[in-house]
Amino acid sequence: MSTAARACVGVGGGGMSSDGEKDAKSAGGVEAVDRAFRILGAFRDGDTALSLHELSERTGFYKSTLLRLAVSLERAGCLVRMPDKTYALGFEVMRLGSLYQRSFRLDRHVRPILRELVRETGESASFFHRDGPVRVCLFREDSNQPIRDHIREGDVLALDKGAAGHVLTAFSRSRDVAERRALLANLPLVSQGERDTETAAISVPVFSGGIALAGALTISGPRTRFTPSQIAIMSPVLLAAGQELTAILGGQWR
Repeated sequence: MSTAARACVGVGGGGMSSDGEKDAKSAGGVEAVDRAFRILGAFRDGDTALSLHELSERTGFYKSTLLRLAVSLERAGCLVRMPDKTYALGFEVMRLGSLYQRSFRLDRHVRPILRELVRETGESASFFHRDGPVRVCLFREDSNQPIRDHIREGDVLALDKGAAGHVLTAFSRSRDVAERRALLANLPLVSQGERDTETAAISVPVFSGGIALAGALTISGPRTRFTPSQIAIMSPVLLAAGQELTAILGGQWR
């Protein structure tokens, strides 16, 4: 689904109606609205227009139902009926998508997760973004422990050293499904004394808008505290955080 459509769609599906169609029956919701958003949600990245048959297959709705709902969506500017009778997303979806993008602040979503990682693991947590041949620390939450590694927001570090650098390098390349699965199965990536002989780190990728790499979520600290047993305890916590942030950003972990 496009970013603009994703900004407009927040309703999922479920159940079966009495006429055999799949309905979105959420408690307290309005069925017609749920169905309308489901039509918009049928559009995927790369789609320019969809036929009535394609919309029916993707939503599970009868064509007669689609035609009725399409009239309302056209009036609202969310759908446009093309001369060949296919349907394309309308200007209103793009307007809402632009509003969403201007109002979206990454820090509002990343910082709470970093704070929770610090609380659960006792180590410092960072979010790195790749900028060409280097990586930049965008967000950082320090551990309360007196001995810790010292990284500040805005620091620029090498890509070839450190767990976060390895994650950003590995997942920024285009890979087939099997290779991507193999990489994901070996997470988190671990580094011991690479960037600094006294520090260690574990890191996982964060995706947005599908499988696009948004950054690397990292826990770091003194090597003496990153023993195999402690890494085994911290790893599932970090993996869960990476998956949670990916979901928030509209990405796909697998």
